[in-house]
Amino acid sequence: MSVDTTPDVATLSTQPAPPERGPRYAGLIGTARRGWRRLTSMRTALVLLFLLALASVPGSLLPQRALNPIKVDTYLAEHPGLGPALDRFGFFDVFAAPWFAAVYLLLFVSLLGCLVPRIRLHARALRSAPPPAPRHLSRLPESGSYAADASPADVAAAARRTLRGWRVVTRDEPGGAVTVAAERGYLRETGNLVFHVALTVLLAGIAAGRLWGYQGTVLVEEGKGFCNSVAVYDSFRSGRLVDGSSLAPFCVDRMERFTATYEPDGTPSQFRADIRYSLGLDGAARSYALEVNRPLRIEGSRVYLLSHGFSPRFTVTTPSKQVFRDVSAPFLPTEPVGLLSEGALKLPDAAPRQLAVVGLFAPTAVESFDGRISSISPQPTAPGVGVIVYAGDLGLDSGRPQSVYSIDQTQVDRGALSEVARKNLVPGQTLRLNDGTTVRFDGFRQWATIQVSRDPGQRLVLGAAVAVVLGLLLSLAVRRRRVWLRITPSGDDSGPGRTVVAVGGLARTDAGSFSTEFGGLVERLRDPTRARED
Repeated sequence: MSVDTTPDVATLSTQPAPPERGPRYAGLIGTARRGWRRLTSMRTALVLLFLLALASVPGSLLPQRALNPIKVDTYLAEHPGLGPALDRFGFFDVFAAPWFAAVYLLLFVSLLGCLVPRIRLHARALRSAPPPAPRHLSRLPESGSYAADASPADVAAAARRTLRGWRVVTRDEPGGAVTVAAERGYLRETGNLVFHVALTVLLAGIAAGRLWGYQGTVLVEEGKGFCNSVAVYDSFRSGRLVDGSSLAPFCVDRMERFTATYEPDGTPSQFRADIRYSLGLDGAARSYALEVNRPLRIEGSRVYLLSHGFSPRFTVTTPSKQVFRDVSAPFLPTEPVGLLSEGALKLPDAAPRQLAVVGLFAPTAVESFDGRISSISPQPTAPGVGVIVYAGDLGLDSGRPQSVYSIDQTQVDRGALSEVARKNLVPGQTLRLNDGTTVRFDGFRQWATIQVSRDPGQRLVLGAAVAVVLGLLLSLAVRRRRVWLRITPSGDDSGPGRTVVAVGGLARTDAGSFSTEFGGLVERLRDPTRARED
């Protein structure tokens, strides 16, 4: 009776069995798997990381609407052809653009897909023993041999003591030979994984800050304050998951004084705002010296001091005996050296006509031959203001949005608002209009731009950044290498206990200085007494 021992072809095949749902379903599954493998490959992750860095370049070169909408509007006005095209594709709000979010999300998924199997493999490698010794150690990149007057077991025991700090496994082979397998440098892959895991956590922390963080900016004059509410901010940018009604409950009750200190050459050395703040509705007032690099940390938010400027103070008296005493408006700097500032003070309640005082403020004023005022220093040693007074309809009741730092020029063009006087003033001087209205320049008060921001992912990002550096250092400094010893009895008449030791070494990642290290290791194995002394 004969038995057919021919193996079944289907049993030996490594191809998966065709799915029950037909070729079309198999094709979709296969395409999805291939796409997933390609997305989670390290090459794809590197390409996406490069694309993310490339996509961030416009955010550094072009003004961003979230940071400075005025500069964005200026850029659009100066580039009527290119500007709208860039705006259409989100180049003025790069980090909130859909294409940037897509690259960001793909990179995050790609890193996760790369890391999960690598972490699993590394955990398995940490638990597994070093591999058995190759048959021919002399064929390895580093090899050597020596003779020892001891039994294979004693030589193996001495080798284990010499290889302290290595992961060592001793195995017996047929014929009485003993092999010693040693490996070290596992921290290289650990550092590599720490680097990539930290990079993933870094991306997650940045995303958390973008989703649950917010940033508000407000201009505050000396003697005034604000509360942490969306309505009071001049500009407010929040994450998509931020509820504007649940901001941290605190108030900067009052900015007592702003102090700017300058070097002899006019370079600013310190900006300081002395503020009083409180928590909640009935919290006790506390004092704090707010500086540029010394923010106030409160209720998970940070209060920063960004910039400063001046608000000229005026007293305006109308023919109807209205007195607008000590009124002011912030003037915005137009040049950084002398802090020459431009602004407008509007008096919509003045009678019989509405008034606006528009002009330039100079901390250290000088007057040119044509009567124009300028500033030669940011220090307010000789303040002066050049004003133009307008009278008429300011257009505040028209419903059109209007800047608080300038008048509506269309009102001037329409004749609803007209210039009635202009003059350069120093503190205490008065400008008198034809109808008897007087405008007296009383001096100035300073203002500061304060930013309140909350970033819940900040600590996560900081910790991840530290881990990125540590992981990178480990992956660069540590080298993975293996050493094998085959200890064989000589089997001749050269003497009792005579043993031949063959040594082979392999650096798994890079050779580096492994040749020198291997040579020293062989010398210590040959002379265990010297190894103990070392």
